[in-house]
Amino acid sequence: MVRMQVDLTEEERSGLLALAEASGRTQSALIREAIDNLIAPYDGARRLAALDNAAGIWKDRNDLPDFAAARHSWDRN
Repeated sequence: MVRMQVDLTEEERSGLLALAEASGRTQSALIREAIDNLIAPYDGARRLAALDNAAGIWKDRNDLPDFAAARHSWDRN
């Protein structure tokens, strides 16, 4: 873990302390959870953007095998 110094308003500090006492969790754990929740939507967006960029990358290739025939040859029937 990396140690950071963060400036909070008095209201933020009081709210964080009250939440920590009420939940029985540390202030640090609550801050990490809040940051994880803030980052999560952007992480998914990056993954979706990568998938969107990869979609169709093989569409113009003519050196690929006939996948339908290959799949048919794997059938047990």
